[in-house]
Amino acid sequence: MSDKELNWKFSDDSVVETEALARARQQSLELGIDAIAPSVGAQSAVIAAATGAMNILEVGTGAGVSGMWLLTGAPGATLTSIDTEIDHQQHAKASFLEARIPGNRVRLITGKAADVLPRMNENSYDIVFIDADPQSVIEYVEHGLRLARPGGTVLVAHALWRGRVADPAQRDDVATGFRTLLKEIAGSSAVVSALSPVGDGLLQITKLRA
Repeated sequence: MSDKELNWKFSDDSVVETEALARARQQSLELGIDAIAPSVGAQSAVIAAATGAMNILEVGTGAGVSGMWLLTGAPGATLTSIDTEIDHQQHAKASFLEARIPGNRVRLITGKAADVLPRMNENSYDIVFIDADPQSVIEYVEHGLRLARPGGTVLVAHALWRGRVADPAQRDDVATGFRTLLKEIAGSSAVVSALSPVGDGLLQITKLRA
Protein backbone atom coordinates (compact mmCIF):
# COMPACT_ATOMS: atom_id res chain seq x y z
CA MET A 1 0.00 0.00 0.00
CA SER A 2 1.40 3.41 -1.00
CA ASP A 3 1.81 6.35 1.38
CA LYS A 4 -1.18 8.10 -0.21
CA GLU A 5 -3.34 5.00 0.16
CA LEU A 6 -2.29 4.75 3.81
CA ASN A 7 -3.29 8.40 4.30
CA TRP A 8 -6.71 7.80 2.74
CA LYS A 9 -7.29 4.68 4.85
CA PHE A 10 -6.19 6.50 7.99
CA SER A 11 -8.55 9.40 7.15
CA ASP A 12 -11.49 7.01 6.90
CA ASP A 13 -10.53 4.90 9.92
CA SER A 14 -10.15 7.99 12.11
CA VAL A 15 -13.80 8.96 11.65
CA VAL A 16 -16.20 7.64 14.29
CA GLU A 17 -19.73 7.13 13.00
CA THR A 18 -22.81 6.84 15.20
CA GLU A 19 -24.60 3.51 15.47
CA ALA A 20 -27.40 4.88 13.26
CA LEU A 21 -24.91 5.93 10.59
CA ALA A 22 -23.10 2.59 10.78
CA ARG A 23 -26.39 0.75 10.27
CA ALA A 24 -27.31 3.02 7.35
CA ARG A 25 -23.91 2.27 5.81
CA GLN A 26 -24.47 -1.48 6.21
CA GLN A 27 -27.93 -1.10 4.68
CA SER A 28 -26.34 0.71 1.73
CA LEU A 29 -23.99 -2.22 1.15
CA GLU A 30 -26.90 -4.66 1.19
CA LEU A 31 -28.83 -2.52 -1.29
CA GLY A 32 -25.84 -2.13 -3.61
CA ILE A 33 -25.55 1.62 -2.93
CA ASP A 34 -22.05 3.15 -3.10
CA ALA A 35 -22.34 5.35 -0.01
CA ILE A 36 -19.86 8.16 0.60
CA ALA A 37 -16.78 7.28 2.66
CA PRO A 38 -16.79 8.27 6.35
CA SER A 39 -14.08 10.87 5.65
CA VAL A 40 -16.23 12.46 2.93
CA GLY A 41 -19.19 12.49 5.31
CA ALA A 42 -17.13 14.16 8.05
CA GLN A 43 -15.79 16.77 5.64
CA SER A 44 -19.29 17.49 4.35
CA ALA A 45 -20.52 17.92 7.93
CA VAL A 46 -17.73 20.42 8.63
CA ILE A 47 -18.67 22.41 5.51
CA ALA A 48 -22.34 22.37 6.51
CA ALA A 49 -21.42 23.60 9.98
CA ALA A 50 -19.06 26.31 8.69
CA THR A 51 -21.72 27.49 6.24
CA GLY A 52 -24.35 27.69 8.97
CA ALA A 53 -26.59 25.78 6.59
CA MET A 54 -30.36 25.97 7.11
CA ASN A 55 -31.53 24.69 3.71
CA ILE A 56 -29.79 21.71 2.12
CA LEU A 57 -30.61 20.03 -1.19
CA GLU A 58 -29.39 16.51 -1.88
CA VAL A 59 -29.41 14.76 -5.25
CA GLY A 60 -29.27 11.04 -4.48
CA THR A 61 -30.83 9.96 -1.18
CA GLY A 62 -29.43 6.43 -1.05
CA ALA A 63 -30.02 4.86 2.36
CA GLY A 64 -29.51 8.18 4.12
CA VAL A 65 -25.76 8.15 4.87
CA SER A 66 -24.88 11.48 3.24
CA GLY A 67 -28.05 13.16 4.47
CA MET A 68 -27.34 12.11 8.04
CA TRP A 69 -23.79 13.45 7.83
CA LEU A 70 -24.98 16.80 6.44
CA LEU A 71 -27.56 17.15 9.21
CA THR A 72 -24.90 16.25 11.78
CA GLY A 73 -23.08 19.41 10.75
CA ALA A 74 -26.23 21.48 10.42
CA PRO A 75 -28.55 20.33 13.22
CA GLY A 76 -31.09 23.07 12.52
CA ALA A 77 -31.24 22.60 8.76
CA THR A 78 -34.00 21.23 6.55
CA LEU A 79 -32.93 18.57 4.04
CA THR A 80 -34.68 18.13 0.69
CA SER A 81 -33.51 14.91 -0.98
CA ILE A 82 -34.26 13.60 -4.48
CA ASP A 83 -33.97 9.98 -5.61
CA THR A 84 -35.57 7.76 -8.24
CA GLU A 85 -35.72 4.74 -5.91
CA ILE A 86 -38.63 4.88 -3.48
CA ASP A 87 -37.33 1.72 -1.77
CA HIS A 88 -34.04 3.44 -0.99
CA GLN A 89 -35.88 6.44 0.38
CA GLN A 90 -37.94 4.24 2.67
CA HIS A 91 -34.71 2.87 4.13
CA ALA A 92 -33.36 6.41 4.43
CA LYS A 93 -36.52 7.47 6.24
CA ALA A 94 -36.00 4.66 8.76
CA SER A 95 -32.35 5.71 9.18
CA PHE A 96 -33.33 9.33 9.88
CA LEU A 97 -35.89 8.12 12.39
CA GLU A 98 -33.31 5.96 14.16
CA ALA A 99 -30.98 8.97 14.29
CA ARG A 100 -33.81 10.93 15.95
CA ILE A 101 -33.96 13.48 13.15
CA PRO A 102 -37.44 15.05 13.25
CA GLY A 103 -39.61 14.20 10.26
CA ASN A 104 -40.29 17.87 9.52
CA ARG A 105 -36.58 18.40 8.82
CA VAL A 106 -36.48 15.93 5.92
CA ARG A 107 -38.41 16.21 2.67
CA LEU A 108 -38.03 13.24 0.32
CA ILE A 109 -38.91 13.68 -3.35
CA THR A 110 -39.18 10.57 -5.51
CA GLY A 111 -38.39 11.31 -9.14
CA LYS A 112 -35.70 11.97 -11.70
CA ALA A 113 -33.43 14.83 -10.70
CA ALA A 114 -33.42 16.08 -14.31
CA ASP A 115 -37.19 16.58 -14.01
CA VAL A 116 -37.28 17.92 -10.44
CA LEU A 117 -34.32 20.34 -10.36
CA PRO A 118 -35.59 22.74 -13.06
CA ARG A 119 -38.73 23.38 -10.98
CA MET A 120 -36.87 24.35 -7.80
CA ASN A 121 -36.26 27.90 -6.61
CA GLU A 122 -33.05 29.67 -7.56
CA ASN A 123 -30.61 30.98 -4.94
CA SER A 124 -32.46 29.07 -2.20
CA TYR A 125 -30.02 26.53 -0.78
CA ASP A 126 -26.97 26.86 1.44
CA ILE A 127 -25.60 23.51 0.30
CA VAL A 128 -26.38 21.33 -2.72
CA PHE A 129 -24.96 17.83 -2.33
CA ILE A 130 -24.69 15.75 -5.52
CA ASP A 131 -24.28 11.97 -5.39
CA ALA A 132 -26.37 10.56 -8.21
CA ASP A 133 -26.10 9.38 -11.83
CA PRO A 134 -22.45 10.21 -12.64
CA GLN A 135 -23.18 10.49 -16.35
CA SER A 136 -25.34 13.53 -15.58
CA VAL A 137 -22.93 15.19 -13.15
CA ILE A 138 -22.29 18.28 -15.32
CA GLU A 139 -26.04 18.90 -15.69
CA TYR A 140 -26.59 18.44 -11.96
CA VAL A 141 -23.78 20.84 -11.06
CA GLU A 142 -25.21 23.47 -13.43
CA HIS A 143 -28.55 23.17 -11.64
CA GLY A 144 -26.80 23.12 -8.26
CA LEU A 145 -25.03 26.40 -8.93
CA ARG A 146 -28.31 27.96 -10.01
CA LEU A 147 -30.08 26.74 -6.88
CA ALA A 148 -27.31 27.58 -4.38
CA ARG A 149 -27.43 31.01 -2.80
CA PRO A 150 -24.48 33.39 -3.23
CA GLY A 151 -21.92 32.13 -0.72
CA GLY A 152 -23.49 28.67 -0.84
CA THR A 153 -21.59 25.51 -1.75
CA VAL A 154 -22.16 22.67 -4.20
CA LEU A 155 -20.55 19.40 -3.09
CA VAL A 156 -19.93 16.64 -5.61
CA ALA A 157 -19.21 13.16 -4.23
CA HIS A 158 -17.13 10.51 -6.05
CA ALA A 159 -15.39 13.26 -8.02
CA LEU A 160 -12.33 11.05 -8.58
CA TRP A 161 -14.54 8.16 -9.73
CA ARG A 162 -12.68 5.13 -8.42
CA GLY A 163 -9.30 6.53 -9.40
CA ARG A 164 -10.23 6.76 -13.08
CA VAL A 165 -10.42 10.56 -13.32
CA ALA A 166 -6.74 11.00 -12.42
CA ASP A 167 -5.66 8.49 -15.07
CA PRO A 168 -5.64 10.12 -18.55
CA ALA A 169 -5.71 6.67 -20.12
CA GLN A 170 -9.24 6.18 -18.77
CA ARG A 171 -11.52 7.71 -21.40
CA ASP A 172 -14.94 6.33 -20.54
CA ASP A 173 -17.85 8.77 -20.47
CA VAL A 174 -17.94 9.13 -16.69
CA ALA A 175 -14.22 9.77 -16.19
CA THR A 176 -14.19 12.17 -19.14
CA GLY A 177 -17.27 13.96 -17.79
CA PHE A 178 -15.67 14.53 -14.40
CA ARG A 179 -12.48 15.82 -16.04
CA THR A 180 -14.51 18.22 -18.17
CA LEU A 181 -16.38 19.42 -15.09
CA LEU A 182 -13.17 19.99 -13.12
CA LYS A 183 -11.63 21.96 -16.00
CA GLU A 184 -14.71 24.15 -16.46
CA ILE A 185 -15.05 24.85 -12.74
CA ALA A 186 -11.34 25.67 -12.38
CA GLY A 187 -11.67 28.26 -15.16
CA SER A 188 -14.78 29.96 -13.78
CA SER A 189 -14.54 33.37 -12.12
CA ALA A 190 -17.99 32.95 -10.57
CA VAL A 191 -16.90 30.28 -8.09
CA VAL A 192 -14.00 29.17 -5.92
CA SER A 193 -13.37 25.44 -5.84
CA ALA A 194 -11.22 22.70 -4.34
CA LEU A 195 -10.92 18.99 -5.01
CA SER A 196 -10.32 16.91 -1.90
CA PRO A 197 -8.88 13.39 -2.37
CA VAL A 198 -10.64 11.95 0.70
CA GLY A 199 -12.60 8.80 0.02
CA ASP A 200 -13.44 8.72 -3.68
CA GLY A 201 -12.97 12.47 -4.00
CA LEU A 202 -15.09 15.45 -2.96
CA LEU A 203 -15.37 18.48 -5.24
CA GLN A 204 -16.29 21.65 -3.34
CA ILE A 205 -17.63 24.62 -5.31
CA THR A 206 -18.59 27.82 -3.50
CA LYS A 207 -20.67 30.35 -5.41
CA LEU A 208 -19.12 33.80 -5.06
CA ARG A 209 -21.21 36.79 -4.14
CA ALA A 210 -21.70 39.31 -6.96
